Amino acid sequence: MENTHAPHPFSQRFRGFLPVVVDVETGGFDAKNDALLEIAAVLLDMDDAGKLHRGATVAYHVQPFAGANMDPEALAFTGIDPHHPLRPAIPERDALQRIFREVRTALHHYNCTRAILVGHNAFFDLGFLNAAVARSDIKRNPFHPFSSFDTATLGGVAVGQTVLARAVAAMGMDWDTGSAHSAAYDAEKTADLFCIIVNRFQAVYASSLQDQSEYARKQE
Repeated sequence: MENTHAPHPFSQRFRGFLPVVVDVETGGFDAKNDALLEIAAVLLDMDDAGKLHRGATVAYHVQPFAGANMDPEALAFTGIDPHHPLRPAIPERDALQRIFREVRTALHHYNCTRAILVGHNAFFDLGFLNAAVARSDIKRNPFHPFSSFDTATLGGVAVGQTVLARAVAAMGMDWDTGSAHSAAYDAEKTADLFCIIVNRFQAVYASSLQDQSEYARKQE
């Protein structure tokens, strides 16, 4: 039987990609050698008007992999104690597999082909994600391996601010310094920033669709 269901508009908005906001907290800046200590992924939803909204957050404390480096300055900056007896950390392979399961469900729901990471200075988060995937020997990574959306760049374009806290404030949102440098909090604020910027460009996007349609008609 022929499938008469039209693809979800979300699958058309970013060329088949599904934006998923990711933030990591780490033991340093070296993705291959420094520990991944927290990871959070925020799913995005699209309403009937084509507007993006922050969806569910999936976040985990992560056990440092064997032999991982943890810079004391990085730990002081994030406030994470990797060895705290009450820290509910799980192996990074388990954390990734749980997040990837939620991402694949969202991909199926929105008829998208692949997830694309959204991050603030996204190269950092994507680098740690890819390194953890390689260490964990995970074969089915739903994220594009090198493409990403960077809200530091988008914030600079939209409001002239590249620091997350300043870009969020410039958009009229609250920022809690005490909650910052938690993967879940930073990911949620990054998601809110991304949604606001994308939604403000909705009219430009709609106009471009009309221009493309008119061009296609002229080529017939």
